[in-house]
Formats: sequence, structure tokens, C-alpha cells
Amino acid sequence: MAGERIPPHDDELERATLGSLLQDSEAVAAAVQQHLEPEDFYTRANQRVFEAVASLDTKGLRADIQTVVQELKQLGKLDEAGGAAYVSSLTTVIPSSANIEYYAEAVKGYSLRRDLLRVASEIAVKAYDQSQDAPGLLEDIQKRIFELSNVRKAFTFRRIGEVLDETIEFIDKVMKTKNPITGVPTGFEYLDQMTTGFQPADFVVIGARPSVGKTALALNMASAIAFRNKIPTAFFTLEQPEDALTKRLIASEAMVPGNNLRSGFISLAEYKKILDAAGEMYEAPLYFVGVPNMYLLDLHTQARKLRAQQGVEIIFIDYLGLISHKNSSLPRYEQISDISRSLKSLARELNIPVVVLCQLNREAQWEVPALANLRDSGSIEQDADVVIFLHREAKKGKKNQDGNSTPEKENLDIIPVDLIIAKQRNGPVGVVKLNFQTKYARFFPLTREHNT
Repeated sequence: MAGERIPPHDDELERATLGSLLQDSEAVAAAVQQHLEPEDFYTRANQRVFEAVASLDTKGLRADIQTVVQELKQLGKLDEAGGAAYVSSLTTVIPSSANIEYYAEAVKGYSLRRDLLRVASEIAVKAYDQSQDAPGLLEDIQKRIFELSNVRKAFTFRRIGEVLDETIEFIDKVMKTKNPITGVPTGFEYLDQMTTGFQPADFVVIGARPSVGKTALALNMASAIAFRNKIPTAFFTLEQPEDALTKRLIASEAMVPGNNLRSGFISLAEYKKILDAAGEMYEAPLYFVGVPNMYLLDLHTQARKLRAQQGVEIIFIDYLGLISHKNSSLPRYEQISDISRSLKSLARELNIPVVVLCQLNREAQWEVPALANLRDSGSIEQDADVVIFLHREAKKGKKNQDGNSTPEKENLDIIPVDLIIAKQRNGPVGVVKLNFQTKYARFFPLTREHNT
């Protein structure tokens, strides 16, 4: 791996770890919590002894010198483990089994260093290989590093009493504040009442057919969260450049027709409104990530960075169908299933809502959408904690050659829209009535009587 140099390891620490496991049954739990594996040990003998200890643990048996020797015999690996004499010698090298967590963590650290050297060697070989393009090589490197960091997360367990303490503390807090919105407020009162805001770790899917207003709705939500509530917000735009979205935000916030912004036919009064809106938006904690055909690994990397460095508390992704999968040879439904599961995991890892826009299949074009209409994969419906559909009725026109009605063109400045909460793991489902003001690309809630 590194010329003539011996890979990082500490045989004494490895033997101390194994000796602790043989002397103290509770030490096994500590090793499991560190996610220790046979491959984390450098010498083959130590690997085989740990395999036997782990095998006994899965059978519910206590590991000691005798049981480990017998288990190695049954596995046919006693000679590889140095024989019974070597196993017996392990209990003579530990000062105290109470230090098992330190020993295990140190062994894991050396193992990680060896893995990094192994990956670095592979990278060096591939860097000389001209058959692979540089962007593909970079993606492969990021994937390997991500796998190392992801696999080596320690497992944890928590007694219910600990969780109850936090839960009661949360209940006390909401009782005192009397705030019905416990998550991130979306800016739409009746939606927030039904969801209590988008909750931490929730994977939220907003689905609609093209040109119904998915992006506009997401931008309206992001502006309410970042501009008015000052909550750090990330918006991953895979379809439109950042400047196009900024124009839409200005039009919505300043209440100036978007066509005027694009054409330049702006009055002095409108220009003043634009400058006032831009002034309020300038210091807002809204972060755009604009990369077309972004790979899932890159998205995870940027999301983690924004969470760690900017304290982002909610992420919007526009939209799921444009996220590229590392294996383009897979059927599309498998790619989408993998992406959906990964985004759900990302929400849990960062403990923030991840809101993803998603297109619906053609069957939902003029009908009220249902969960089965989520495009490309049924796993989106399964993974999502909240599914919201954006739906607007269309006037029926003349029938086409297929016998289907073609909707008439809408010439309305204000279009009624239904926000359908079709799935919510921890809350009610139902419909929120909105109006969409097309020239400003802005949604407005209807009156209370329309939402009862």
C-alpha cells in the first residue's frame, strides 16, 4: 500500500481489545457500539479471534478462552488464530477491561488509516489510467470516501427513559409557548395548521404535472422561511439557473409582473418596489445550489456542508427527476428508488426537512392526483413522510383524436389551486385552498371559510 512502509497498526492494542472481550462480557457491547469488525484488526490471527467472539455473541453465548477455542475449532480456523496457546495469552496483556472503549476506538482508527491508504493507492492507479475521464474519476473518489465515512458511523442505543425526558421537555415547551407550529413554517397558514410546519427529519414530496406551479410554490415557501422568518434555507435548483429564480423571487416579493422584469418595461414606481424588495432579500439566509444533472453524492456533500457551515434548517430540491444516478445502466425506476431512499436518509442524518419536487405521470394530467401518480417509482410514496399534490382544475374543451378532452387555455390572472395533503405519517390529510396569481408567480391563501 505504501512501498516498503508497514501499514498503520498496533498489535498490543489489538491484543488488549481481544483480551478485554475474553475477560468481560460487557466489553462485547462496547465493541459492537464502536462497530468493530474482523477486518479492523491487522493480523490474521486477531481477525479470526474476533470472528469467533462475534459468532458466540450472535448465538447468545459468553466469550471466554474455552468457548472461543471451541468456536474456532468448529469454524476450522483455530490454526489461523495462532492456536489455543495464542488465545490463552490474550488475557495476560490487558491492564483493565474497563478501557475497552479506548482500545476499540484506537483499533478502529488504525483500520481507517489503512483503508484511506488503500483508497489513496487505488486513486493513484486510476489517475494514471487514461481510459477513465477526469469527472468520472472524481465522482468515484468522492463515492469511495463517502462510503468510508458512512460505514464507520458507530451504532448507538438509547433507553426509553432518556427519550421520555426529551419528549416531556418538548411538551412542556410547547405548553408554555402555545405555538401550534413546531416545525419550519411554510408561510401558508392552513397548511401549517395541518402539518404543524415541516418537521425535522421529514422527507416531504411536492408533486404536480409540469407548469402547474411546483417551483413557484417552493420559492414562495422558501421566501417565507428565509425572508420573513430568517431561517437558513437551501434551494437546490437543477432545472433553472439562480438568476432566473431570483427574478421570480423579486417579481413575487415586489408584486411586479415577471414579464416586465424580463422585458425591461418597468415604471419608476415598479423599480422602487424592486429595489425595496431586493434590500429586504439581500441579507436573507437563502442559499442557492445551481448545478444541472447533479449527482446524488454531490448533493449529499453540499447539503452536509450547508448544514454544518451555514446552519441550514430546511432544504428544497427542484426536482427529483433531474438528480443523476451514479449507475446510469440501471432501470430508471431502480435509480429513482435509490435516490428516494437516499434523500430520506439525508433528512434523518441532518435532522432537517428535505422537500423534493416531483413530477406526476400523464394519467394525472387533468384528474385529481393520487399517490399512484408519483412518477417513475412507487418507492417515493413509501419513503415520503409527507406527500403534497398541487392541482388545478382545467376547463374541458373539444375532444381530440384519442377521444380525450383537451383543456381550454386559461386567460386568468388568478387561478384557484388545491394543495392536497395526500399522505402525512403523523398528521391529517386534506385539502388547502389557494389562489395562484400568475403575473407575480405568487400563491395566496383563500379565506378561512374556504379552508374548513
